[in-house]
Amino acid sequence: MSKIFKSRRRFFTGLIGTGAGLAAVSKANAEELRFPGDDPDHFVVYQINKADHDYQNAILNSMSAMIGKYGDNIQIAAVAFGPGVHLLAKEPQREIDSLLYDRVRGFHENNNVEWVACGNTMDTVGYSADDMREFAVIEQVGAAALMEFQERGYAYINW
Repeated sequence: MSKIFKSRRRFFTGLIGTGAGLAAVSKANAEELRFPGDDPDHFVVYQINKADHDYQNAILNSMSAMIGKYGDNIQIAAVAFGPGVHLLAKEPQREIDSLLYDRVRGFHENNNVEWVACGNTMDTVGYSADDMREFAVIEQVGAAALMEFQERGYAYINW
């Protein structure tokens, strides 16, 4: 065999090997690819039932960490009841740090976080549906909403 033939044979054999390797990598990546509208692989629901700033900030920080880890491959929901419901009120009856208040809106707008307000708590404190932020979903029984999220496969986070 000539040197040219051996050189070309090595080149083509290398190409075939590289192509096979790329095909294997492409197949693995294709299985991980997600397209807009695909359901995420991860689901989590947070319980927010306290008005304490540090408590609420810790929950929002956890949401940020989950989004940082999973990107758009996670669906997050938060159910607010008791003193936590004030985060979802247009004019909270309890003092809410403006940064936390803004972060809640940001999570909804930028990360599709679903915010659920407990109707029983709203009734107790005198809130109507009009008193709640426009993105808040109202469920009459917040604890039942938590249960239903879990029945749909959401991991339950509470502190």
